[in-house]
Amino acid sequence: MAGEPIGRRVARWRVRRRLTQQMLADRLGRSKSWVDKVERGVRRLDRYSMIRQIADVLRVEPSALLGEPAAPSVGMLDGVDGIRAALASYDAGRNTLSPAQVRRQVTYTWLTYQHANYPQAVRLLPGLLDAARGLHGAGPELLVQAYRAASSVLVKLGEADLGWLAADRAVAGAGDDPVLVATAVASVGEALRALGRDRLALAVTESAVPVGAACGPLLIQAALAAAGCGEARRADELLGRAAEVAARRTFGDEPQRAGFGRMAVELARTAAAMTSGDAGEAVCRHERMLRGDAWRRLPAEFRAAYLLDAARAYLQVGDVRRAGRAVVEADGVAPAEIRLRPAARTVVAEITRARPALPDVARLATLVGLTR
Repeated sequence: MAGEPIGRRVARWRVRRRLTQQMLADRLGRSKSWVDKVERGVRRLDRYSMIRQIADVLRVEPSALLGEPAAPSVGMLDGVDGIRAALASYDAGRNTLSPAQVRRQVTYTWLTYQHANYPQAVRLLPGLLDAARGLHGAGPELLVQAYRAASSVLVKLGEADLGWLAADRAVAGAGDDPVLVATAVASVGEALRALGRDRLALAVTESAVPVGAACGPLLIQAALAAAGCGEARRADELLGRAAEVAARRTFGDEPQRAGFGRMAVELARTAAAMTSGDAGEAVCRHERMLRGDAWRRLPAEFRAAYLLDAARAYLQVGDVRRAGRAVVEADGVAPAEIRLRPAARTVVAEITRARPALPDVARLATLVGLTR
C-alpha cells in the first residue's frame, strides 16, 4: 500500500516473520522502545542505511518498507516453481538418462551458472534434479552436485530458504564421502549466511571440516560467517587455513566445482573485511586486487559478485562514485548479477539516492525497476 507509513510496514513484516518487538530490537542492536516508536511513527526512519538494516533483518528488500514499486520477482522466472516442486518430491525420480548423460547435464548447468545465465540455469534444474534422483548405482556425486547447483542458483536469486533446503538435500545425499559432505555443507553455510544466520552458519561449517584434511570452500564459508558474527580474528585464522589449502592445490584439482583457489581466498579476505565493518581495509584490498589480472580469469558470476561486494565497501566509506562504477562494471561482466539479484538491487537503490547519480547507474536503476 503506497500511502502506508513506513513504521506500519515494519510492523507488518515483523509480524509476518514471527518476530516480537524485542526480537527485532535485539537483532538491530536497539531497544524495544526504539522499535515501538518506529512502528507507531513517533520516531522517523530518515536514513537509508537504517532502513536497509531493518530490511536485512526482516529478509525483504528496502523497497518493501519504502513502498516503492518492486522489480519483477525472480520467483516469476521460468522454472523456479519447478525447482520448488522437484525439491518437494521424495520419489526416486523418473530417469531415462545414463550416468554419463546426467554428468553432462550437471556440467552444463554449472557452466550456465558460472556464466551468470540464471534464467537458463533455473529452467534446467527441475529436469536435472529429477534425473539425478533417478540414478541407481552411480554413486552420490552427481546427486550432490545437482542439489548444490540448485542451492547456488536459488541463493543468488534471493530464494535462500529454498536454497537451504537444496543444500540440506545435498548433505543427505553425500553419504560417508568426506569431500562430498564438506562441499555440500559449504552450500549450507552459504544459504544460512544469505538468511542472516551467521552464527548458525559458523557452527555448521566449522564442525564439518574433515578430520585430518581441510576443504577450502568450507573454510571460506566459515570465515565469512565468523566475520558476520563480528569475529574478525577468527575469520583471519580460517582464511589462513584456506590459503594453505589453496597453496597445495594443483591446477585442475577441483572435482567438486567449488570455485576455489588462491584468488578466491584473496577475494574472500576483501569480503570478510567489509562484513567485519572494516570497509577501509576492504577498499584497500580491492584496489590492490585490481592491479593484477588474475581475478579476471575467474568465472563471470564470481567476478560480478565480487564487484558487488566492492560497491558495498565503497558505500560504507562514503565513496558513492566508485560504488557506482563498481556496479556498472559488474553489470558489464554479468548483467543478470545486477538485474536479477535482490541484493544487487538494494545496492543500486542506495547509490541512486546520491546526487548527481552517474548516468550508467541511473540507467541500471530504471532497468531493475527502481525508477518509473
